[in-house]
Amino acid sequence: MLTALSVDADTDLVDLHCHSTASDGILSPAQLVSRAKSHGVTLLALTDHDTLSGVAEARQTGDQLGISVLPGIELSSRWGKRPVHIVGLNVDPSSTELRAAIALRDRLRRERAEQIAERLQRRGFAGALQGARKWAGGGVIGRPHFARWLVEEGHVEDAARAFKRYLGAGKVGDVKVDWPQIAETVATIRAAGGSAVLAHPLKYGLTRTQLSRLLREFLEAGGQAVELLCGRQNPVQTRELRQLIEAVAAETGLPAPYCSVGSDFHQPEQPWRELGCVRLPAGVEPVWNLWQTSADNSG
Repeated sequence: MLTALSVDADTDLVDLHCHSTASDGILSPAQLVSRAKSHGVTLLALTDHDTLSGVAEARQTGDQLGISVLPGIELSSRWGKRPVHIVGLNVDPSSTELRAAIALRDRLRRERAEQIAERLQRRGFAGALQGARKWAGGGVIGRPHFARWLVEEGHVEDAARAFKRYLGAGKVGDVKVDWPQIAETVATIRAAGGSAVLAHPLKYGLTRTQLSRLLREFLEAGGQAVELLCGRQNPVQTRELRQLIEAVAAETGLPAPYCSVGSDFHQPEQPWRELGCVRLPAGVEPVWNLWQTSADNSG
């Protein structure tokens, strides 16, 4: 374990899922950490999509401002044919296994970006790849960068319309990618000394039965935590997800997973996923106990 921490769930504000310009966020890693500090966050994990390139800057800024910053990443993965995201927390950025996994995803993302651009070109939108690259600013290219370019060029009114018309599920820019499966992704995170977290399970559009199967397979693969809260969500949904997690753990005979929390922050002016906007409910085992245990047992 790389970092042992002391966190008080009653007083400390924790955000373990957010994005910077290293992937599809609006703020630089330094700006992101500064904003987190201004919102009272005491423990932050930068979890950009398929890259660690913003971690060093974020941690340096955290040291300057007095906020703990964990090295993290949100790895693109697959459950069957469905894309899912696995967050790796407290990972070792120098891990050979993790670097290989990032290189693979970087290639897959480049290929996807080229295919999206080709499809948009056939629809009359010339220059999409160059436009997306400009918005990515050297970071990994994702569909949000194409959306921002479409807005900039006046093809759509806003990013939401870009996804609705061209980039969302079933649209011309919806290019399927053969991401590594969950078990491989979890193994990569564990090999890097990190904790594997199933990101935003309520956002995959799954039925209760499907979500139960996903949770089961994630735990059986060695997953350690589930993102119980991802931004502000309906308390009823949170309670139902908590009950489902506990039921699946009991059925499998595996230890109940730890619970994680994050905003999934990408940009300002979105209060429902502002940095530090949610806290874990009382009575759950927070994922940072994994690192506190390390600290408590070190002596």
